[in-house]
Amino acid sequence: MAYAISDACISCGACEPECASEAIHEGDNQYEIDAEKCVDCGVCADVCPTGAISQG
Repeated sequence: MAYAISDACISCGACEPECASEAIHEGDNQYEIDAEKCVDCGVCADVCPTGAISQG
């Protein structure tokens, strides 16, 4: 199951460079994860300062 970013995202950008599969990109209001590219590694969730990323 792919990870997802909740509304708690503050668009800090910490997660994007950590994603080896390039599944994270900046959306209109917050960062988003492309479920098709996500490999469920969880590195993004580990670096998120607000805990906005979880397995969805």
